[in-house]
Amino acid sequence: MIKIDQAIIVEGKYDKIKLSSVVEAVIIVTNGFRIFKDKEKLELIRYYAGRTGVIILTDSDSAGRRIRGYIKGAIKEGSVKNVFIPDIFGKEKRKEKPSAEGKLGVEGIDKEILIEAFEKAGISASGGSVPSDITKQTLFELGLSGGSRSSEKRQQLQKKLGLPSLMSASALVEVLRTMTDSAGLAVMVKELEEESNDI
Repeated sequence: MIKIDQAIIVEGKYDKIKLSSVVEAVIIVTNGFRIFKDKEKLELIRYYAGRTGVIILTDSDSAGRRIRGYIKGAIKEGSVKNVFIPDIFGKEKRKEKPSAEGKLGVEGIDKEILIEAFEKAGISASGGSVPSDITKQTLFELGLSGGSRSSEKRQQLQKKLGLPSLMSASALVEVLRTMTDSAGLAVMVKELEEESNDI
C-alpha cells in the first residue's frame, strides 16, 4: 500500500473501497452528479485543494469527464492534479450489465493499473503514514457530538482550524485524521473551552 498526501476524489463508494486497498490517503466520494448540489462536499474539496492538494480520479466515461470538469472549475485556489484510468471495456463484478459506454470504472480496474495511472500522473508515495486514531467516538468523548452544545463546539473548532462551516461530524473526523491524533484533538478542545471561558 502506498501513502499519498493529497486527498483523492472519486465518484462512488465502490471506487473508494477499491482505492483504499491500493493507497493510504483521504478519499472523498462525490456520489456521482450529487456533487453539483453538495455545497458541503465542495467546500471540503476546496479545503483540501488549498491544504494538501487534490487528485481527481473519475471514471473514463462521459459522466466522469463532466464531474472532473465541474470540480476543476469550482476550485480557484490550491493544487489540482488529474489521474486518468485507461479505457478498458468490460463489466464490474457486482453489476448485471456493463455501463452505458461499456467501460470499466475505477472500481473495476486492476490494482496494478491504478498504481501505474498514479505514476503516469507523476504522483508517488510519500512514505509516511496517517498518524491518527480519531473516530466518531473520539468526538463524542470530547463533547463534539451527541451533546447539547456539540454543534456549537464543532463550529468553533472548525473556525479555529480554518475549515468550512458546513461539515458533518463524519466529514470532520476524516479531516481531523489528517491533522492530529486524539491526544492533540483533546488539547485543541481544551484550549477552545478556555478561550470561551475568558470571554
